[in-house]
Amino acid sequence: KLASRELFLGGSGAHRDFFEVEYSLDHRIHTYPKPVVALMDGIAMGGGMGIAQGAALRLGGPRTRIAMPETRIGFFPDVGGTWFLQRAPGCVPLYLGLTGVAIGGADGLYAGLLDACLAPEAMSTIEAGVPAAMAADDPRAALAALAASLATPQAPGELEALRIAIDRHFGQESVAEIFASLESEARPEFQPWAAKTMATLAERSPTLLRVTFEQLRRGRGLALADCFRLELNLIHGCFDHGDSVEGVRALPVDKDNAPVWNPATPEGVTEDLIDSIFAPLPDAEEWQPLKH
Repeated sequence: KLASRELFLGGSGAHRDFFEVEYSLDHRIHTYPKPVVALMDGIAMGGGMGIAQGAALRLGGPRTRIAMPETRIGFFPDVGGTWFLQRAPGCVPLYLGLTGVAIGGADGLYAGLLDACLAPEAMSTIEAGVPAAMAADDPRAALAALAASLATPQAPGELEALRIAIDRHFGQESVAEIFASLESEARPEFQPWAAKTMATLAERSPTLLRVTFEQLRRGRGLALADCFRLELNLIHGCFDHGDSVEGVRALPVDKDNAPVWNPATPEGVTEDLIDSIFAPLPDAEEWQPLKH
């Protein structure tokens, strides 16, 4: 988001071009007729997830750390997050989208964000096997079979263990109710997680927590291209609002880790403000690369 922030501050509107190119690429990966393989044995966050989640085969490993951490910089889980986060069961999509927590291989499988996890030595093996799989009558099936033959079984991860608590707290009807629900957690096995989750959410932009909640709510059941359209329209509202610009300043630019959110508290976020961020651009059709 650093480059797009600089383009926005330049005042030329060129940040739109930046996102047009990014979204066109991500959408193309999702819809490309030849299967794409994403090796994710490492960090894949934000833009990296936008590329990897469109692949026909998404492979993780012991070093995998994946996340959509955009609320940390006053943004929302974009680049198709509206679509691919919904692959997770229950209320896990909201948990991942609002908190931006990073997860490993076992949790990636559970959340539907990975297709298989491989041992490090299997990464080169699968790369060597890709050409033959691509030459098969059904390349996608051949790639899936190849990955299955090399996959390493995973013990249940943290998400599965937390699922009952995630569904209870993130199944609420608003961000304010999520906070209240987390605060009420009395079960000893979930209290530390609830306290940590509350602290994480308290650091995020109050406005973008509301935006993300609404984004994922509206995105349920939408087609892929419609999810991308929803996000592309949201981008201008978030940049105009200002928390996205401030969040990038505070983290990757000045690195003071002290963003000044506007408004600073959840109570200051009005329905009119959220509506204004979701409002369509008057000239949206002129820059929208995913037209019907």
